[in-house]
Amino acid sequence: MARLGVGIGWRPEIAGVVERLEGLDWVEVVAENVCPGHLPESLLRLRERGVTVVPHGVSLGIGGADRPDAGKLAALGERAVALGAPLVTEHIAFVRTSSPALEAGHLLPVPRTRDALDVLCENVRIAQDALPVPLALENIAALVSWPGEELSEGRFLTELVERTGVRLLIDVANLHTNRVNRGEDPAAVLDAIPLEALAYVHVAGGVERDGVWHDTHAHPVPPVVLDVLARLRERVDPPGVLLERDDAFPEGDELAGELERIRAVAGTGTGTGTGTGKAARTPAVVRDGDAGPVGEAVRTRVGLGQAALLSALVAGTPVPEGFDRQRVRIQARALAAKRADVVARIAPELPGILGGPEAYRAAFLAYARRRPMTGGYRRDALAFAEHLLIRDLPEDPAARRRLTAWWRERAGARPPGRMVRWARALAGLTGRGR
Repeated sequence: MARLGVGIGWRPEIAGVVERLEGLDWVEVVAENVCPGHLPESLLRLRERGVTVVPHGVSLGIGGADRPDAGKLAALGERAVALGAPLVTEHIAFVRTSSPALEAGHLLPVPRTRDALDVLCENVRIAQDALPVPLALENIAALVSWPGEELSEGRFLTELVERTGVRLLIDVANLHTNRVNRGEDPAAVLDAIPLEALAYVHVAGGVERDGVWHDTHAHPVPPVVLDVLARLRERVDPPGVLLERDDAFPEGDELAGELERIRAVAGTGTGTGTGTGKAARTPAVVRDGDAGPVGEAVRTRVGLGQAALLSALVAGTPVPEGFDRQRVRIQARALAAKRADVVARIAPELPGILGGPEAYRAAFLAYARRRPMTGGYRRDALAFAEHLLIRDLPEDPAARRRLTAWWRERAGARPPGRMVRWARALAGLTGRGR
């Protein structure tokens, strides 16, 4: 695996700042936010300077009970080729369920059980066979813990590497988050995992509120996270370290200062090349029973557990037995808030039409409590607008006309008429009464 050096997450909001950063070795881009045939000019300029670009996926859901979607894998591979990337990365998480069809809009932890590990390993092998470059997987931050877990985080990651040869992307901020939220010792995880499989490291900021650490990516990297990075550096020289920042972007000097602090702790030198071939993965150790496919009964068991948790988080069904109900409520509120924020970001006209950010947020959260997301965020924005039109909202006729025009332009269809609105509203009331 090529050395990457010190880098930063490329985001459109700070594209110019990133281009001006001195000593930048590489950048990471959210894979779903770029189109292979229309790469942002900023990324093209960075590539021309020799800056490595790595696509980082967020929607594959490789830890889900279903096999990885072939279309999503193909799209991830296309971005790797278009960017000349030495590898692609994703998360050890599930993000959706197929029965019922629900989307979390966020990364959720997989249970650390033998069943879930078997499913994950098979999904990883499917992904590795489909991708043109090596795959690395990231440990995630979590608010909730699964009851009845059979493996520690360190053991779970170790067996994943041993059975698949996948690389690891270790997020030290997530290790700190899980220390606060789940009582897991970062040092114990670092001692247990095969650091020879390390692809690179993420570093990010967050904030603690009422005893819960929120991995915001919108705050400066705190000393406690840099301490975890230092503990990792004591054990291994990381091939690459990257600063993630997704919101509340500071001035360029502040970002440059954070990168310097990270460089001082990590001691990571500059990258030595990218390479675009399909490099060999870490040798896998095949255990008894690993060679055969995972039985459908195993996938069904994993799927039922994931569906019960996700339904409680986004559809208001009862919290499954054994989960901390308060933590599930906190996670549910966080998912709804993120959903509102993302829809406002991709459809910035909606807050203006609805009378400002506060009015928009109140209306969206009321909608989200009854309507779980079943597709992507863009579909969610259209469904939200249609929901308001069905209910003859907003009450101001001018605002309603603007919302109708907004919906019609993006949906490519006529807005629902009054009779349709009444019928759908009546159906909704009937459904809630069951």
